[in-house]
Amino acid sequence: MSKPNKVAIYDTTLRDGTQGLGLSFSSLDKLRVAEQLDAFGVDYIEGGWPGSNPKDVDFFTEAAKRDWKHAKVAAFGSTRRADKAVEEDPQVRTLLEAETPVITFFGKSWLLHVTEVLRTTAGENRAMIRDTARYLKRHGREVVYDAEHFFDGYKDDAEHAMATLLAAQEGGADIVVLCDTNGGTMPGEVAEMTAAVRDRLEIPVGIHTHDDTGVGVANALAAVGEGAIHVQGTINGYGERTGNCNLTTLIPNLALKMGVEVGTDVGKLTWISHFVDDLGNNAHNERAPYVGRTAFSHKGGMHVNAVQKLARSYEHIEPETVGNQQVILISELSGQSNVLMKAEELGHKMEKGSEEAKAILNQLKALEKEGYEFEAAEGSFELLVRKALDSYRPLFELHEYHCSTRRHAETRFETCEATVKLSVDGEQAYKVAEGDGPVNALDGALRKALEPFYPAIKEIELRDYKVRIIDSHTGTAAKTRVLIVSTDGRETWGTVGVSYNIIVASWRALVDSFEYYLLRRGM
Repeated sequence: MSKPNKVAIYDTTLRDGTQGLGLSFSSLDKLRVAEQLDAFGVDYIEGGWPGSNPKDVDFFTEAAKRDWKHAKVAAFGSTRRADKAVEEDPQVRTLLEAETPVITFFGKSWLLHVTEVLRTTAGENRAMIRDTARYLKRHGREVVYDAEHFFDGYKDDAEHAMATLLAAQEGGADIVVLCDTNGGTMPGEVAEMTAAVRDRLEIPVGIHTHDDTGVGVANALAAVGEGAIHVQGTINGYGERTGNCNLTTLIPNLALKMGVEVGTDVGKLTWISHFVDDLGNNAHNERAPYVGRTAFSHKGGMHVNAVQKLARSYEHIEPETVGNQQVILISELSGQSNVLMKAEELGHKMEKGSEEAKAILNQLKALEKEGYEFEAAEGSFELLVRKALDSYRPLFELHEYHCSTRRHAETRFETCEATVKLSVDGEQAYKVAEGDGPVNALDGALRKALEPFYPAIKEIELRDYKVRIIDSHTGTAAKTRVLIVSTDGRETWGTVGVSYNIIVASWRALVDSFEYYLLRRGM
């Protein structure tokens, strides 16, 4: 079978991705990632296991209230338990209670798992798959069946593995997804087995791969080449062990190399890759295909000479196609296109080559050299743009602030206190506040000082606070980057501050948060 014209992109960053080392999201983080994935254009967003932990409970509660523009949110779980009626299985019930339009559940394709892990029979295993699919469909959900360990199971006992897929089809599943759960299958094998499944099934087939042998993306592409119309993966390839199929590599390969429609905005690929990294507090993979900082970089010799004359002589696509930029390491190119695109998204249109655009670019480069990153700090970036366009007016004049921590020896109790002295239009305010820590106290003092002048500050809630050490090799003298996430209950925004002093970095991010919100409201 020839490759399909269109493939559905199923993102599991918020579930399978977070099972990997080094990636963890708060409930708010998960919502922010989901919102950006929706805007990016993925077809499905898998939110996690309903009821498994408080963060996932919060996510599905909030997700049910949102008006998603494009994506369908999916809850993830398993088949009913062996020898238990599906109607009585509490885990299956939580899947329905998540109120998602899509439910994805997995079952066992490998006879080894059926007999040694589930400790049941092949017949009961098929019934578990069939009953769960039928029950979920009866409740009006789109049902995705993930055939766990399918390729290992097929190699072990092809008829058993195929019978489990047929059971899902008999139960009414909308699609079966072939999972290379251990990540040890080669592309040729994936292609051969996907073709065999397509010949036997009447419903569509999808693919879910892991990268244990470094061919997670290649395996997904092989399956698409044999007719798979649904691909599961994660942004930046996050996931258990060595990770999942990397969507930031898979999507452009499908769209740009194979001519398959994917529905996503490929031009935002680099941005969303960096956004997820920053929100997860992870360093970017500089050498990642398409989205890495070095993906279109050239250094010295005849390469640079050729690229300056004809870029495609050493570049397989135009970097801007995926939101990246070409870099000549000995004389870095301007990169104005990215700055202008981001500024226009924020409502500030400028001409390329204008003095304003140059000023923003120069300031951006200077701040990035200091350690700033703006992918997840759109509030700070907009303030940078406003300052360059002379549309910025500081909300107040700072005279001083001070933070102190006192430890009481007898009670071992710590008191954090902050004072802020400022003026607005010549009227001074001097306030003191205590907090759970110095940043919390500083936040309280600043709010007390500004609220008489700007009552809308009461609507701002600081929802998340992340600290990253930029140059850890300098030890306790390292520079610190602080990312603050704020919300008014409707909109969520990020701001950033950098300093050798964590209090100063926090202050800068905090002030940016208040200024961004109030300036957006025309104050």
